[in-house]
Amino acid sequence: MTAVMAAPSSANNHESGKLEFSLDVPFPSSQEASIALQSLSPDREPRKGGISKQLTVSGSTLSVRWSADEARILRVSVGSFLDHLSLVVETMEMFGPPVPQ
Repeated sequence: MTAVMAAPSSANNHESGKLEFSLDVPFPSSQEASIALQSLSPDREPRKGGISKQLTVSGSTLSVRWSADEARILRVSVGSFLDHLSLVVETMEMFGPPVPQ
């Protein structure tokens, strides 16, 4: 259903000392991208500080941007997100395309 494309936003943002990572996930339609956003948005980062994650949809692409103080925290957050994304995509594939509203 989707191909996941990942690229570091910048390996290390030297100005703020933060690590950043970006992920763009194309979906067949904007409706499916919005469904994925709604499914994944409620998952807040468990830590109070050290990492932030922003999810947005533009057209049929779900974009995720992370910023973290430590590589370990970033790695755990991205890994957890990919697990959840995989489940969302598998569920959407199992039920077929959304019914137009």
